[in-house]
Amino acid sequence: MEADLIRRAVLALADGTVLEGVGFGASAKIGGEVVFNTGIVGYPESITDPSYHGQILCQTYPLIGNYGVDPARFESERPQIAGYVVSELCGYPSHETSVKTLDDWLRENGVPGISGIDTRALTKKLRVHGVMPGLLAAADNPLNIARLRREARVAPDPNARDLVAEVTTPEIRITNPQARKTIVLIDCGVKQGIIRALVRRGVSVVRVPADTDAGHILAFAPRGVVISNGPGDPKRAVATIAAVRRLLREGVPLFGICLGNQLLALAAGGDTFKLKFGHRSQNQPCLEEGTKRCYITSQNHGFAVDTATLPRGWAPWFRNANDGTNEGIRHRRRPVFGVQFHPEACPGPTDTEFLFDTFLEAAG
Repeated sequence: MEADLIRRAVLALADGTVLEGVGFGASAKIGGEVVFNTGIVGYPESITDPSYHGQILCQTYPLIGNYGVDPARFESERPQIAGYVVSELCGYPSHETSVKTLDDWLRENGVPGISGIDTRALTKKLRVHGVMPGLLAAADNPLNIARLRREARVAPDPNARDLVAEVTTPEIRITNPQARKTIVLIDCGVKQGIIRALVRRGVSVVRVPADTDAGHILAFAPRGVVISNGPGDPKRAVATIAAVRRLLREGVPLFGICLGNQLLALAAGGDTFKLKFGHRSQNQPCLEEGTKRCYITSQNHGFAVDTATLPRGWAPWFRNANDGTNEGIRHRRRPVFGVQFHPEACPGPTDTEFLFDTFLEAAG
């Protein structure tokens, strides 16, 4: 495949590093936060995960695109990443459900990619120095590398924007409306897998925009509220934090997932911080506090809860076995909790799906 591609591509990082390779996908120049994912499979799910909005995603697994693209695997309607970085691109996928190549799919959706670079070296750099802004340019014509290097040094950090506002649903959407039990889902960039996991459990899911106030949420008379995953710095989602703060006062059962865990902590009075290079993989080990149980989890986040700031009445629930950071919080007395990982996407494959059952039992 590499020999068939003629487009040139350059990935320039904010620290002055420049990597040259072969372009695929769209001919374009984009900026974003350069991050890496260590998953072996699941590239269509990652590419369509709204939590990657604003990011240039590097896959550490060496061969990407080998099973093509299947829309049934999408976590949203379209690619959410800003750009894509792989070591080797497969141009001739082999899978019965594939409808097109990765190259064609990204080209149709305006997402540039670069292949043929040393993704191991890039990943090691990001682990040592931390994730950073960068530029990815792919074109049929020669690229001005010196100019790209200069532009990358001043590339804006997408986390300075309210990324949640850019991916949330623009309108209220109801799934499984005939169900007797209603759950409101605050859409901060929700993965479709979360909605499917709730619907399988026989509830009606009312998906509302992230800036919906608590009054409108309570008007649906929900048994409980789920705060979804999403991109960026949780402190930018000011309206969502305010709504969750009131829902806490009203005593509504709450379940935060990924970014939702961070928003729950902020609404309760805690704090969050940015991780050096985040957790983006399908193999993150999480220890349940007070037990010897370890769950292998799927994750995608760059911020975490500072457990030292949790107010009275709250306790850490899970912690990451690799770096000790928080992976979940819960209220000591009330049916309110959050997890930093994705219970709908466990590599087990259903190790932590019980959390949906725990939440719905608490919701009554």
